Amino acid sequence: MRTLLIMAALIAVVGVGLGLYRGWFSVSSRHDESKPNVTVAVDKDRIIADKDTVVDKMQDLRHEAEDKIAATTQKAPG
Repeated sequence: MRTLLIMAALIAVVGVGLGLYRGWFSVSSRHDESKPNVTVAVDKDRIIADKDTVVDKMQDLRHEAEDKIAATTQKAPG
């Protein structure tokens, strides 16, 4: 159980770090008199664009692999 919690925490930290790096999230702070104000913004359009890019690249890799497999099976004697 402990290992599962550690893995979940690690995945969450990596996800937040990747999100900040890719610009999916932004954090800003402002101090009014004695009240600090922290704002977290989520850029949904950026997330969707990155998801679409990854899906397109994965489909391209899949087609390349299928082409290589087809070429290999056509050359094989049988």
